[in-house]
Amino acid sequence: MAFFSSGSRALVEILTRLQSAERPMPVDHTLFEFGSIRYHLQVSMTDSENVYLSISTPSLSYEASPSRGLPEITLQETRKLCHKFAEIIEPPKEGYALTLKLNFSGLTRQKDRIKAINQISLLQSVILSSQLKDVLGSLGSSGTMKLVYNQRDHFFVSKTPVKINAIFPMRFKDDTDLAIASSFFQEVQELGSTSSFSGAPRCSWSPIPPPELRGEYVHHLTTNGGFVSFDILARHVKGRKAARTAWILLNFQSYVKYHIKCTRSYIQSRMRKRLEIMTEVIDDAKVRGNDENRKKLQVSSKRSKRRAIKFARAKKKIQKSFKAVVDKMKRLRLRIRVKGLDRFRRHCQCFSLPKLTMAQRKGHKYQKLE
Repeated sequence: MAFFSSGSRALVEILTRLQSAERPMPVDHTLFEFGSIRYHLQVSMTDSENVYLSISTPSLSYEASPSRGLPEITLQETRKLCHKFAEIIEPPKEGYALTLKLNFSGLTRQKDRIKAINQISLLQSVILSSQLKDVLGSLGSSGTMKLVYNQRDHFFVSKTPVKINAIFPMRFKDDTDLAIASSFFQEVQELGSTSSFSGAPRCSWSPIPPPELRGEYVHHLTTNGGFVSFDILARHVKGRKAARTAWILLNFQSYVKYHIKCTRSYIQSRMRKRLEIMTEVIDDAKVRGNDENRKKLQVSSKRSKRRAIKFARAKKKIQKSFKAVVDKMKRLRLRIRVKGLDRFRRHCQCFSLPKLTMAQRKGHKYQKLE
């Protein structure tokens, strides 16, 4: 939220470095901030105690009559805020709306110098609030005017005798941004109707243009996020509240975009965290599954070893029994030996029988015995 602070952080940092420097140094620096706000700082070696600060702010409305310099009320508020250490230079530096000569030598305490630097950083909100008052004063008792704080976004201010309506047309490029913004507008509208926020400007959100914008150009009213309206009463712009209220209105659209960006970042971080948790659960399950598989493999390997040993033993038994059966079959196939026949074979070998040729067999005839 420091980005939407009414003080300029860059200006505070530069002025703090100048005051804390041990040796004086020349400075000629120009810096730009959100909303087309421009600063110019200048310090010379010959006049190192004085710091010349020039401020330029954009014109809030192209419809308002141009005026040279700042309104007298803005100059009075600036003198009241910085009269102890600042002096307004007339005329201002060319191209700038206000030029101040700062001298912190009269502030002896470091605490007072820090406070003075913070007050200088608030000048942009003072100038813009005075411009907004000037624009509203030019409307008279009633009327509507288009205001442009930066080139991308614009809003409307409608003035009535009772109140001032600030109407913001909301446009979004992404459907996700549109959904987040619609939810945010509904919550703001519901909170504004509660008793806890009864003192705040009443907020209303509508998808169609409010009646105060009748007669405006169609391309100015073409939106996809609807219209957000704030009812500004007299108590909201009384005294010091005027600068604060003007600064909030000028940065409302930027704050909505900032809220959408933070919401998307939060959702994405939650999704990443959820994904990491789910990934851890899956990894743990995989590790446990691998352990169980290893145990199963170990058990199965032990069982397979036992089965292999049993199978080897059974194989040996089968081989032995098969060998015994084969041996028995071999024994059965051998010729049967009779002890008496052996002696007969030996006697037959002693008497040799004559061998006849084929011719003798044909010529030989057997005689029939009677």
